[in-house]
Amino acid sequence: MRLPRLNRDKLGEQTEQWQPGLWARIVVLLLIVAYLIAFVVQNSKSVKVDFVFGSGSLSLIWLMLIGIAIGILGGILLAQLYRRRGRKQRG
Repeated sequence: MRLPRLNRDKLGEQTEQWQPGLWARIVVLLLIVAYLIAFVVQNSKSVKVDFVFGSGSLSLIWLMLIGIAIGILGGILLAQLYRRRGRKQRG
């Protein structure tokens, strides 16, 4: 994050300059944080999950985060396999 720009006036004194872009970023960041907090609060209900070897009760937000993490990990692993297969065909 940048500090306010300091300009020197005719007498050599430093003056601050208004930065609307910085304030817009701060407002957007605060809105995103508020949305995420509301998202977590709204999805804190407990749900029953049936696994292959048993069942359990999880908070819905944790279930979504675990699903996202598994999806990201699966995508990374598939990308690595795809790149490795491409190297074997070329080399």
